[in-house]
Amino acid sequence: QVQLVESGGGLVQPGGSLRLSCAASGSIGSFNVMGWYRQAPGQQRDLVATISSSGRTNYADSVKGRFTISRDNSKNTMYLQMNSLKPEDTDVYYCHLRRIVTDTEKWGQGTQVTVSS
Repeated sequence: QVQLVESGGGLVQPGGSLRLSCAASGSIGSFNVMGWYRQAPGQQRDLVATISSSGRTNYADSVKGRFTISRDNSKNTMYLQMNSLKPEDTDVYYCHLRRIVTDTEKWGQGTQVTVSS
């Protein structure tokens, strides 16, 4: 049973930085894609960034140049470094895992990010 646990959310002022972490436990598979999504109340869940097990990354246009996704495969942990945060980045951020071979997925419980002065 795969478990994803996010951490690192909180309150930050506009222009500030936060680093989110997602620790995966269990069998995540050798070929997978991990990612961050975000969702506001009543809104759809949107892609922020993804990173494959080989290190290939993909970003939403709204975060390019400000956010950096990375992963440490030895620790089964993914990170999202968020710089130059804006109020519109305020959302619940969710960690996601998709295992390619089994075509299965898992979501974390989410972590709140609030950007406000």
